[in-house]
Amino acid sequence: MMSQAVQDMRAKIAKFGAMLYDRRLTDAAGGNISAFVDGVVCLSPRFSGSKRQWQLKPEDVLVLDLDMNILEGTGQISRESKAHFGLYKEFGHIGTGVVHAHARNLLVFAATSTPMPPVLEATRKFGVTPVIEYAPAHSGKLAERIIESVRGREERIKVQAVGTIAPWHGLFVIGKDLDAAFDAVERFDNNAYIIMMSRLLVGAEQAEAQRRLMDETISNYKED
Repeated sequence: MMSQAVQDMRAKIAKFGAMLYDRRLTDAAGGNISAFVDGVVCLSPRFSGSKRQWQLKPEDVLVLDLDMNILEGTGQISRESKAHFGLYKEFGHIGTGVVHAHARNLLVFAATSTPMPPVLEATRKFGVTPVIEYAPAHSGKLAERIIESVRGREERIKVQAVGTIAPWHGLFVIGKDLDAAFDAVERFDNNAYIIMMSRLLVGAEQAEAQRRLMDETISNYKED
């Protein structure tokens, strides 16, 4: 019998999946959500988008050990689950929530293999979101490259979360907990939207100047 904390987390994953889908922060083509709690991993099942349109019930959410053995729930493990488990094995002491999302605006950066700088006060704490070298969605190499991209950014996870862009694919976020990761996904997508729209409004050069001004102003601010 799983703990109440695990059962509560399965319900939260089901809820967050629907919210991500409704807010266009992921799509029917994929994405996955997980949390590391009480020594086990709660993970959205494969085809959560394409076959269930992210209308999951708590019992649909899989519970697995760190060796990827299913302990509760029915269905298959999602393709990118290797990345989730790899992240928990290396960073589970500081980060217990992972979201892989196909966020609409962020996908522009994925499609163009473009790293994303923070342009808002709300995203500054994430630093630049890097793009990894390509690896197929189902591969262990994708997991390895995501893990490698997170190394050196552990302090940012402790604050909230970090993200990594997989080219032509989507966004991977690990947060200090699932709430932090969920929050970060929307901040990343808003940041992507603001970058694109600001370049339309004032041009790429002026938009970059404003980004530098934001960084300098916030860094140098002192209370009177």
